[in-house]
Amino acid sequence: MASSSKKRCVVPENMSVGFIGAGRMAQAMSRGFIESGMIRANNIVASDPDASMLGFIQKLGVNTTEDNKEVVAKSDLICIAVKPNNVSKVLEEVAPVVTTKNIFLSIAAGIKIGMIEKLLPEKTRVIRVMPNTPALVQSAASVFAMGSYAQNGDGDLVAELLSSIGICEEGKESLLDAVTGLSGSGPAYAFAAIESMADGGVKMGLPRDLAQKLAAQTMLGAAKMVLESGKHPGELKDGVCSPAGTTIAAMHKLEKAGFRGALIDAVEAATLRARELGS
Repeated sequence: MASSSKKRCVVPENMSVGFIGAGRMAQAMSRGFIESGMIRANNIVASDPDASMLGFIQKLGVNTTEDNKEVVAKSDLICIAVKPNNVSKVLEEVAPVVTTKNIFLSIAAGIKIGMIEKLLPEKTRVIRVMPNTPALVQSAASVFAMGSYAQNGDGDLVAELLSSIGICEEGKESLLDAVTGLSGSGPAYAFAAIESMADGGVKMGLPRDLAQKLAAQTMLGAAKMVLESGKHPGELKDGVCSPAGTTIAAMHKLEKAGFRGALIDAVEAATLRARELGS
């Protein structure tokens, strides 16, 4: 899997971006594009049947509409940010106004590139991406795959844009279901771990607010150590485990409870479910 950090291009000045669907991910991506200076707020347009969603995204200074065709007509890059079961309907609706200038970026879980290409005019440029909810705090983990007609420059462009909301990698589409199982669903695993660690702190006498803050910061710090040190997580774990100390006693309990096996099973289950959704 190639890292987007090796591919950088300058986003064209006055590039226009559209979102069909103005939910939380569209809002997060818009905020990242704007705050990074890559895309001007007035060059972004979003559509959504839910007026409340349009109200939220309008607070970023972007334009809104109820007309999906208008989004396509006004945008160079169009992000498909609707629920997977609505993708076919939306693409059939906008297909008549799609031109060769348009690039479609889909964040719809489980919807394969081939299906999107079939619903749009021949040779439409399509890229599929799996981001995750930490995009809301510009800490996403995103992986994208190129469609049959996407150009090399399209991938560079998307990589640079997605880097404004976190880290971004390019991979084969066949990997995206596993990406969904790991990083797409992964925030939920991390939230459950933080909650459980905080519960443990409360059980042992810590105030709830302090326990939760310590648990969350510990998870954040550990993640940064993995990313910034380049060391294997097992090596970093060993560095915390002193002989006959507190941490190795805790790790023994986690091993007996099947902690690592449960996480592996969770990623597997989410991956298999993603495959089902896309079949």
